[in-house]
Amino acid sequence: MPEVIFNGPAGRLEGRYQPSKEKSAPIAIILHPHPQFGGTMNNQIVYQLFYMFQKRGFTTLRFNFRSIGRSQGEFDHGAGELSDAASALDWVQSLHPDSKSCWVAGYSFGAWIGMQLLMRRPEIEGFMSIAPQPNIYDFSFLAPCPSSGLIINGDSDKVAPEKDVNGLVEKLKTQKGILITHKIVEGANHFFNGQVDTLMGECEDYLDRRLQGELVPEPAAKRIR
Repeated sequence: MPEVIFNGPAGRLEGRYQPSKEKSAPIAIILHPHPQFGGTMNNQIVYQLFYMFQKRGFTTLRFNFRSIGRSQGEFDHGAGELSDAASALDWVQSLHPDSKSCWVAGYSFGAWIGMQLLMRRPEIEGFMSIAPQPNIYDFSFLAPCPSSGLIINGDSDKVAPEKDVNGLVEKLKTQKGILITHKIVEGANHFFNGQVDTLMGECEDYLDRRLQGELVPEPAAKRIR
C-alpha cells in the first residue's frame, strides 16, 4: 500500500493510502488511538480496520496525527488532531472527486476525533467507534448525531468503563433519524487483547450489513391524504 505525505494544518502528515479501482467508490478514514500513549496508524486494530474497508472496495486512508512518526507538529489535545483528520479527508476527496460518500472509523482517542469529524462533514454516512471514552472526553457535541453507526466496546474495559459507554449509547439511541448499533465484546479490555478477531468479526458484520442497506432507520411511511 502506498506511503503518502500530504499537507496538514501544522505541516506534513504521513499516511498509508489505498485507492479503489472504482472512481466513485466510497472513502474510509481510519483514526488511531492517543498520540501520547503509543497510538499510531500502525496499531493492529487500526491496520485491521484499514484492511477491512480496503477489501470491500473503499478508497482507504490511515495516517499519523501530528507529532507521530513522520507527521509534523505537536500534540494539540484534540483540536489540532481534528483539523488533521479534516485535512486528511480533504486530501483524499481532492484525488477522488467522483466519490460521494465517506465512512470514518476511530479507536479510543480516534473514536472521539472521528465523531467530531462526523458532525462537520455531511458526506460521512457511517461511523465505527471502537472503545470510545465518554468518561474522559466530552461527547455532548453529538446533538444530534447525524449518521447511523456502530459503537463497540469490551465489558472488561477499565480505561472506558462499560457504564459510561452505555450512557453514551442510550443518549444517542433516543435521537430520531439514525440507528445506533451497540456491540459488546465479552471479556475484552480496552486493547482487545486476545479478542481482536472477535472485534473485527463484529465490525465486518456491521459493515457488510450496512452495505446491503440494513441497520439504518426504516423510511418514514408516507401519509395517506
